[in-house]
Amino acid sequence: MKEFFTLLRGGNKSSFIAAIVNLILGCLKGGAFFFTGNVALFAEMMHSLGDAANQFFVFIGSALSKKSPTKRFPTGFGRIVNLVCLGAVLIVGILSYETIKEGIHHIMHPTSAEGFWISIGVLAIGVILEGTVLLKAAQEIAHEVGFDHAGVKTIPLAITNINRAKPATKLVFMEDFVATFGGVLAIIAIVIAKLTGFHAAEGIASVAIGLMMFYVVGRVFLDNARGVIGETDEEMLDHIAYLVLDDPNVVDIERLEVVKEGEFLHVELVVEVDPSLSLAYLDDVREYLTETLLCQKGVSRVAIMFDEDDGEAEWQHRKARPLLK
Repeated sequence: MKEFFTLLRGGNKSSFIAAIVNLILGCLKGGAFFFTGNVALFAEMMHSLGDAANQFFVFIGSALSKKSPTKRFPTGFGRIVNLVCLGAVLIVGILSYETIKEGIHHIMHPTSAEGFWISIGVLAIGVILEGTVLLKAAQEIAHEVGFDHAGVKTIPLAITNINRAKPATKLVFMEDFVATFGGVLAIIAIVIAKLTGFHAAEGIASVAIGLMMFYVVGRVFLDNARGVIGETDEEMLDHIAYLVLDDPNVVDIERLEVVKEGEFLHVELVVEVDPSLSLAYLDDVREYLTETLLCQKGVSRVAIMFDEDDGEAEWQHRKARPLLK
């Protein structure tokens, strides 16, 4: 139990903060929906509660993924976060369906909702809080890709580099991006219904929010399914190849694998060297390369083997290049 709480301290902070914020917002929106009957608030309530549940599970998964390897599981527990994210999106998928179904019902049978200012006030609070969490997640993505001080460019930078973010941070950013935009959409729909009497606008907003939630489900599911199977990080593979070939003792790379293990990267490398080099010298080369690669962002395990140079360029078809920000 002590180890479990120690691991929790290393969990993804964005997902934990987002879970607390969304739980509070879900309760606020639920109370407002109870008093007003506004279907746009119902959609936002379902969205917030779904986000709170899966972001909490993602926080737990990201913490457990940092557990050290054991004899039974020698490659570690990195992919736990991918498995948890797969389970988390199922919750969002179910709530997305309910949101769309309720929205369609309201479009077909529009009704007038009460409590205009209550609805607007609660949704405005939601947009502000969700936007704050969104900015926090964007800052974490910027930090993960090497931009610690992005300033006003933080959110555009996060959108551009989202595929390089850790699974948990990516999920939080995508969900809160949709939540923030969905809150704005719900406010617009309520204002339109109030000013024009077109009450079906709230149902349309509910369907739109549900469809955005489904997009997050599909995107996160595919990303984490690849992570569970074991996906190559092509960008880091080229970067590591560049670093390895830069060593004067390495003639060529026979095999290089850089596989994502949750938030970490595992590197397996077979390099070709001059057969006249002694084992003691090659052991020093291995130690130097291992230390160099472990210093690269995200790399947690390195396995290096040597083979004699066969005179053929095995890596000539690859683009070995340094990682650019």
